[in-house]
Amino acid sequence: MSLVETYLQETIRHLQNYPIEDFNKVVAILKEARANGNKIFLIGNGGSGSTASHFANDIIKNTIQEGQPRVRCIALTDNMPIIMAIANDWDYSRIFVEQLIPLAKPNDVLIGFSGSGDSANIIKAMEWAKENQVKVIALGGRDGGKMKSIADVSVIMSTNSMAQIEDAHLITNHMLFLSMICDTRPPLM
Repeated sequence: MSLVETYLQETIRHLQNYPIEDFNKVVAILKEARANGNKIFLIGNGGSGSTASHFANDIIKNTIQEGQPRVRCIALTDNMPIIMAIANDWDYSRIFVEQLIPLAKPNDVLIGFSGSGDSANIIKAMEWAKENQVKVIALGGRDGGKMKSIADVSVIMSTNSMAQIEDAHLITNHMLFLSMICDTRPPLM
């Protein structure tokens, strides 16, 4: 069997154990945030930071529906000048929490993407969010790391493969925005 065939088979095997119940809890939180006009903040590092940006794009654009409020979503990964200023002047672990402090309000939502679940900047932001009544969602891998114990809801891809974790996060992204616009069979986009 080729490397590609092995990768596909392992990815499919992990996806067959996808935590649907936890996913459905995330959908409910995001639908409630939309209905109430709360903001959704997204954070991650590296490939997970890219997924946060991708998620913001998809959820803002693809959930536009007549008669429905627009989703208020911000990827805190996207303002490089503020990220670099905070990292340079203070500490890299504060790049997300310092953006949340002036922007987040109770009942907003913070979604953290992390393969390990142990990145200091993700943990610091999640801890601040919990202390300030912001709902916390963890999208992780491996065993979920520290962020799993902080989050209100966690969707964890139980594999050590960062590639498969990131694949699952992108699939989750697409399933989330589709779930926010359809209660039955989603349209092909």
